[in-house]
Amino acid sequence: MFLTGAAPASSFEMGDDGLHKTSWQRDTFKDLREDLEEANAEGKRLMVMVEQRGCIYCTKMHEEVFPDPEITQLIEDNFFVVQINMFGDVEVTDFDGEVLPEKKMVQKWRTLFTPTTFFFPEEVGEGLSAPLASASTVPGAFGRMTTYNMMTWVLEHGYDSEMPFQKYHAERVVQQLEFGKLGRDIQ
Repeated sequence: MFLTGAAPASSFEMGDDGLHKTSWQRDTFKDLREDLEEANAEGKRLMVMVEQRGCIYCTKMHEEVFPDPEITQLIEDNFFVVQINMFGDVEVTDFDGEVLPEKKMVQKWRTLFTPTTFFFPEEVGEGLSAPLASASTVPGAFGRMTTYNMMTWVLEHGYDSEMPFQKYHAERVVQQLEFGKLGRDIQ
């Protein structure tokens, strides 16, 4: 499987806004309805990451988790990623049509921690705001195994099943232990 050995060198840059920039993040007009449409056209899932300058947990994700080759590949192959700056001024159009600067949108969404990652289903109901529309919301930073399993659970539509993510993740960890392929990080 994956997650053994050290993570490769970081594959990101710091933007003028102080946020980590990767090759797999999309520079869009931040209209979530359009972003979802584009993600669907590419056969990918929309993933929105809320981050902030100086966030040690964002740094953990960008330096320790996302560079893992299997996680990078999973993102590149399956996700359309949009970054939102918790204190930014770029306008964002929510699924419900409301347009606000990033910092006001984050307040509307009641997002308190960075990073917070929203994963969206292929279709979003009329009039829903991002938090209500999301298939899964992940507040905070997690290790490689948890991140990989969350992304896989989303891709498999685990949120539509009877198995909550915690149980899915626990079963995946047990499988890794049984096959002796568990890396150093099972957070």
